[in-house]
Amino acid sequence: PTGDSNVVLQAQEEIIEMKDIFSVKLKRRRFVGKIKGGTLLGITIFKCLNKEENKLTDCAIHLNNLSEDHCYLWFKHLKEILNGFQNRPKSLKVFVNPSSHKREATHVYYEKVAPLFKLADIKTDVTVTEYEGHALSVLKECELQAFDGVVCVGGDGSISEVAHGLLLKAQIDAGKDTDYIPTPVIAPVPLGVIPAGTTNVLAHTLYGIKHAVTATLHIIMGHIQPVDVCTFSTPSKLLRFGFSAMFGFGARTLALAEKHRWMPSNQRKDFAFIKTLADLKPEECEVSFLPLQIPQEDSHENDIKKKEKTKKKGSKDQWHKIHGHFLNVSIMAIPCLCSMAPRGLAPNTRLNNGSMALIVVQNTSRTEFVKHLKRYTSVKNQFNFPFVETYTVQEVKVQPRIKSVLDAKENAYLNAASTEGNHPWNIDGDLMEEASEVHVRVHPRLMNLYGVNTDDLESSQATCNCI
Repeated sequence: PTGDSNVVLQAQEEIIEMKDIFSVKLKRRRFVGKIKGGTLLGITIFKCLNKEENKLTDCAIHLNNLSEDHCYLWFKHLKEILNGFQNRPKSLKVFVNPSSHKREATHVYYEKVAPLFKLADIKTDVTVTEYEGHALSVLKECELQAFDGVVCVGGDGSISEVAHGLLLKAQIDAGKDTDYIPTPVIAPVPLGVIPAGTTNVLAHTLYGIKHAVTATLHIIMGHIQPVDVCTFSTPSKLLRFGFSAMFGFGARTLALAEKHRWMPSNQRKDFAFIKTLADLKPEECEVSFLPLQIPQEDSHENDIKKKEKTKKKGSKDQWHKIHGHFLNVSIMAIPCLCSMAPRGLAPNTRLNNGSMALIVVQNTSRTEFVKHLKRYTSVKNQFNFPFVETYTVQEVKVQPRIKSVLDAKENAYLNAASTEGNHPWNIDGDLMEEASEVHVRVHPRLMNLYGVNTDDLESSQATCNCI
């Protein structure tokens, strides 16, 4: 340290682990208006730390030394160590959706995210999307070999589109038929999620918090989290790669909100929720599902019996069917945390356990249905109702009842579906409409996301005491 020699400095030792450092810069004193040169004062180390539970922030540690040779030696050595972290990206393809939520994504990226990427010496190629499907069309033609990862700044719908585009590009490059993909190949690069939407389910699930700086630092530090992904298909084509879906109340609410895009984001969602709740009616359909097969304890005899049983029974006999009137059907491969559901919409599933949560809400009164919804905001068991059934599954098929001409008048309140005969689906906050059966399969660890498993997040806080 330099300074007044009369100041008595107490001996203090601090250990900083290199895995917590994301950048090192030479520190100079420059005159006002001067961009380059200046007197070399030392080096500055930029560290990532936990400021409070789940929240990451950056901290600058200044090390002073007036010897240029000494500073350059330390700078070079520290840079070599940082460059040795293989998971840390050096080049990123970035998509920014300027229409997300309160149109804040552009501000979030250029004010909070881009400066940190620059500080970490990460090169970026930015596309500001101009229309729905823009990111998908860019990804189809993109040479992803030039990038270490892809980042999306936006809401759940934008992120879902980019995730779908990444996986679709992987199938095209692998020469697979994109109409039917029973065993898709993994996405070639990780996906980074910067929250700038309304609900931000994926960001909350990955980071436990909606905080752009936290998300950015997870990307810079190269924290990789494998995640299960679903395919949503009709008998004739692939609809989407995604993480979660709702049919019934959750889908009709989104469909109605999409019809009122002229309203501010929060207002249209509140309006759609109240209107759909006021017109609450069940959807008649058949739900078929294949339960998750839990392996027996490691007994050789059990393995033989299981194989014999599988041969005799056949995979078709393992399917379970429920037919009835349902207010909502949720299919989720991830817990789907958000501010309104701190435990998650599907708290009994995980990011990468190779299964999906199937939550079926049978027809009931509006009062009881509201009680069920309210419990999502608390730590109580939101499924402890006689009309709610939960299953852990590998595959799900949802076959809506085909409506007759007479049904049109009776179900006029369902005009949220823009095409007659189609049924709305809410897939990761994106609206899709289908008339036929939808088949959902889960594919374990199909994609890597930048982030951590919220089950493993440490709540301990780190401190940074600098002289």
